[in-house]
Amino acid sequence: MNPNQPSTLPPTYFDDVYRANSDPWNFETSPYERAKYADTIAALPSEPYDSGFEVGCSLGVLTEQLAPKCRHLLAIDVAEAPLERARQRCAQLLQVEFERMMLPAEFPVGRSFDLIVLSEVGYYWALPDLQLASEKLLNALRPGGHLLLVHWTPPVHDYPLTGDEVHEFFLAQAVASDSPLKHLHGHRAEQYRLDLLARR
Repeated sequence: MNPNQPSTLPPTYFDDVYRANSDPWNFETSPYERAKYADTIAALPSEPYDSGFEVGCSLGVLTEQLAPKCRHLLAIDVAEAPLERARQRCAQLLQVEFERMMLPAEFPVGRSFDLIVLSEVGYYWALPDLQLASEKLLNALRPGGHLLLVHWTPPVHDYPLTGDEVHEFFLAQAVASDSPLKHLHGHRAEQYRLDLLARR
């Protein structure tokens, strides 16, 4: 392994972050996050999805807003502390299921989804893991299903990738003639970008 090649951030990184601060990214209180979540939900069609998959749900703030869009929603995270808060937040939402899981090493085997949400998580993967995760995600995305990407774009020194690199990785696939993906729409805000793709 190239010692200069950034590595995927391990679960212990997030355990330490949540041990130091129960809401380290101010998901519950930030006006920025509130506006971004509203933008995220507005990017989705009005009709409900049969089965949704949220990767990196953290405290469940976005999960709670995604739930009415899905008849069933599987939300995962690598750290137990935020998952416990998410379970409490969404306790009345019976269509939501939470699991502790680390992609791409682990994956909900045998499950398929018509909505996959990758929000503020792709830049934690090194490129080889992003490639492997994308293969597994696309294999689990049903024909006509949607992949929603939302990521902070300024670089962060200890993240292996930037949000732009994550989005450009998926968009490069969408322009290939034999790609299973097509780009539906997207836009860039001041500090994040959003792209919605569909499986052909």
